[in-house]
Amino acid sequence: MNDISIRDCQQQVDDWIKTVGVRYFSELTNMAILVEEVGEVARIMARQYGEQSLRKGALEGNLADEMADVLFVLICLANQTGVDLSEAFHKNMAKKTRRDADRHRDNPKLSK
Repeated sequence: MNDISIRDCQQQVDDWIKTVGVRYFSELTNMAILVEEVGEVARIMARQYGEQSLRKGALEGNLADEMADVLFVLICLANQTGVDLSEAFHKNMAKKTRRDADRHRDNPKLSK
């Protein structure tokens, strides 16, 4: 599998929506779908890594697939609202680096 840039992901999703998906759902619909998909990730995480058990007969779920669903819908929202996720990510990482330069290193809760 080849690596793909965030910008390429945004273009690939846009191409898919325009050919297979017919059109984007509304931004509010996609926001609701995003929350639903994040909930599916949370369900799997709670059962695989948390204390909650899987109900008898329930399907385990595919964490990677659900995370990809979250990414897909997030990219849809970015495309619809004109957000360049690659640019936003770089700016956000720079912000976090400035803001948190010593914060986590100096946090006694994170020391072992």
